[in-house]
Amino acid sequence: MTKLRGLAWDHRRCWGPLDASVGPYCANHPGLEIEWDRRSLYEFGEGAIDRVLGQYDLVVFDHPFIGEIASGRLMVPFDEHLTGEQRQVFERDTVGKSWQSYAREGRQWALPIDAACQVASFRPDLMAAYGDAPRSHGDVVDLGRRTRKDGKWLGLPLVPTDAMCLLLTLGDPQEEADDFISRDKVERAIGQLRELSDLSHPGSRQWNPIRCYDHMIANDDVVYVPFAFGYVNYASRSETPKLRFADAPTRGSAGALLGGAGIGVSAQSGNVQAAIDYALFLCSPDNQRGQYVSAGGQPGSLSAWQDKAVNATSGDFFADTLKTIQSSYLRPTHAGFITFFRETAPRVGAAIAGELSITELAAWINRRYRETRPSTKSVRSVA
Repeated sequence: MTKLRGLAWDHRRCWGPLDASVGPYCANHPGLEIEWDRRSLYEFGEGAIDRVLGQYDLVVFDHPFIGEIASGRLMVPFDEHLTGEQRQVFERDTVGKSWQSYAREGRQWALPIDAACQVASFRPDLMAAYGDAPRSHGDVVDLGRRTRKDGKWLGLPLVPTDAMCLLLTLGDPQEEADDFISRDKVERAIGQLRELSDLSHPGSRQWNPIRCYDHMIANDDVVYVPFAFGYVNYASRSETPKLRFADAPTRGSAGALLGGAGIGVSAQSGNVQAAIDYALFLCSPDNQRGQYVSAGGQPGSLSAWQDKAVNATSGDFFADTLKTIQSSYLRPTHAGFITFFRETAPRVGAAIAGELSITELAAWINRRYRETRPSTKSVRSVA
């Protein structure tokens, strides 16, 4: 008997299709047993990846960990396990830069099992009173002012992790420049976020996207959210109210921040080939637009995002946000970026709340980023 242990993050978007795959896959592979555990969304995005790889064969994780994974050789590269044809399929079938986000140092360290970015969302029944979804920051502010006159709000997830993601979307980061985000662009972005925060529900500072969406379907006071990582589950739910998703109002910015999840095989696994085969099945286009979606997943396959049947059962979530994710911004993935992100996130939240000056924030960001990024010489030697 071969047993594979996997680690997912704790939302149906992740564990739903993984749990659903176990029975059918094991039925077709006699002698194989698969078990999936779950961890929090915070641990998925900012926890320590090396601490879990000794316990699991497969791990679903956030792509900024790729730098640490590559530098420590913590996972098994897929390269030698992919035929040329398989690689071409994945490269063609990527949503935005999802495939690229799991590559570093010339190796492919994971497969894109899930794709997401910051998109807009709204309650269509409430939004009907206000016209079309906004396309720019000015449009969002105008909508926010109108909703406040009616005793309603915008929504804007502003826990530190999401506050940091918003700055990366609006701040036009430059990875190889002397300043990662220039002071004037920090000032502009924080100014915009303060303006949106003033028009957003008072609970926003305690919200991540899941808490925000849960509030929106349970209450009638949040009309529209300009930026939050999309979750197809809130568009495809059978109950009402449902949420509708739309392209983010990113006119004038670098593009909404890319999220999603990859699946990788631990270098400590004693069942590497079995784990590789299972990961390839989970990420295959046929599975991604079939059972993966029907079990509540948000696929990393472009063919699934473009599939008419998939969109028909998901409130056109994928079709309505595809433009945004195709042009989304891939944050740095070098070793050290997770540390930079983790340390900077609460400072961004404090700046939006007016508890930290923009000058102090900009100085911290650019000094700390320089300390954690690879040297110019190292970057050039890898390229």
